[in-house]
Amino acid sequence: MSRPLIAVHDEPARLQVDYADADAPDALFGDDVLAVLGFGHDAPHCDDPRYLRVPLQPYGAAPFEVWRANAPVRRGRDGAIAWASDGHLGFGAIEVEEGAGGITEAARLAYAALTRFVSGGDTPHLLRVWNYLDAITLGEGDAERYRQFCLGRAAGFGGFDTGRLPAATAIGRCDDARVVQVYWLSARAPGTPLENPRQISAYRYPRQYGPQSPSFARAMLPADGIAMPLLLSGTASIVGHVSQHAGELQAQLQETLANFDVLLGAARAARPDLPAQFGAGSRLKVYVRDRDDLPLVARALDARFGDRVPRLLLHAAICRRELAVEIDGVHR
Repeated sequence: MSRPLIAVHDEPARLQVDYADADAPDALFGDDVLAVLGFGHDAPHCDDPRYLRVPLQPYGAAPFEVWRANAPVRRGRDGAIAWASDGHLGFGAIEVEEGAGGITEAARLAYAALTRFVSGGDTPHLLRVWNYLDAITLGEGDAERYRQFCLGRAAGFGGFDTGRLPAATAIGRCDDARVVQVYWLSARAPGTPLENPRQISAYRYPRQYGPQSPSFARAMLPADGIAMPLLLSGTASIVGHVSQHAGELQAQLQETLANFDVLLGAARAARPDLPAQFGAGSRLKVYVRDRDDLPLVARALDARFGDRVPRLLLHAAICRRELAVEIDGVHR
């Protein structure tokens, strides 16, 4: 795979993530825009490679998620991959339909293409990945679709160093479309993966969670000199490797936020300038399994954060059946 080389700007690399209201993504495409994400079945269509429709239905307002880097951003398509880059940071996205090989093969194909593309470009260091797949917990035991996805993801990565895994989210679509959607952020300079002291690293989960442990870090710190936020992986009510508070929505939400408190503390050990709590510089995506729980989670977050923390609530399945909510985002 190849694409034009992007001139590196003299100014330091930067990434700013915002939620923006607009009638269509075209209104948001400034020269510095790396990516725009639209959520839900009402999200408009757009041919710009920087735009991706995410098939998760929002609760309430449905702003676009906008990533801004340094201008000018170049963009294009390379086979099934849509891409954009400012020379320091790269956005990419791929969608692979499940065929005869099922979700394992679709995930392998997606990650093999991703790996070839990123490693062959000018932003070869993978920082953050989002994975959206239908019916994520369908199937029993090792036949569960998430476990099969993990097999395909690892096969597509090929040999990898667990100390260089990206931050990531894997979430279930609720649209009955058997398509694996993957999008990512990569960089010219490597970041520093972080783990949560309250949790066993996902890539060290015991065999009870499947034949292939999930391949991601809990968070990613950008390289020194890059003006971009801490990248937070999908986080849920898990302590050690065990799900907590099955059947208790509010307790799961509070446990999830407790995990973030500890994770932010670990990040501050390396970057003391990071705020200790979520605030105006944070952006959260909140995934809620049961549609009827969406207003309950919205009220709980309103009580916790008020309007201090911009956030987007999405109806989506979590990768463990007993988990009701998961959150990811960025923090600075």
